[in-house]
Amino acid sequence: MRTADGLSQRQERILAYIHEFMHRHGYPPSIRDIQTDLKISSTSVVAYNLKALQEKGKLNRDGKVSRGITLPNQVAGAQPINHIRYHRVPMLGVITAGSPLPNPEDTTTTDHDVIEVPAELAPEDKLKDVYALRVRGQSMIDALIDDNDIVLLRFQETAENGQMVAAMLLDENAVTLKKFYHEGQRIRLQPANTTMEPIYAVPENVRIQGRVVGVLRSLV
Repeated sequence: MRTADGLSQRQERILAYIHEFMHRHGYPPSIRDIQTDLKISSTSVVAYNLKALQEKGKLNRDGKVSRGITLPNQVAGAQPINHIRYHRVPMLGVITAGSPLPNPEDTTTTDHDVIEVPAELAPEDKLKDVYALRVRGQSMIDALIDDNDIVLLRFQETAENGQMVAAMLLDENAVTLKKFYHEGQRIRLQPANTTMEPIYAVPENVRIQGRVVGVLRSLV
């Protein structure tokens, strides 16, 4: 089924998502954002539909520029959205129980997927040793971190009580996002969800892989 503008349902959803994303963030989404948040099978499918939308005059896109989408009704004289500066940090994957992470010390923005953080949100010097993970689950929902959000973490192997960390349980070879508390003979990894119980472990079984320093929230 197509709309009166000749758009497919998928193209209509993509266009609505772009408008909403730009309204909320002040910059356009990446192809990966669109693919992930709208649960489209691949980035090539997104690119195909963006090309169709461009041919139909619904948007303009510079494929050589990251986030190079502009809309026909963009205010004249405004700073071109695709000229906003970004800093790139490694995207190491998904943080969920049972999935170990790559060692953040061994990652760079050239050998892993990356996520772009607008310069206005964080200066480049503040992103040193920072990496990103996509959250699966709602164990930190009361800390305003929901399923599909992206957390930015600074790689470090120590933390103070109450800080939110990515903690690896060595025996289980699993990484979890929790608040950290050292209670003498044990470590408490505390969820921010009243329906979930804390995880207790001996200090020797816990390796901190980073402290949360920022959150990029999903629109869906």
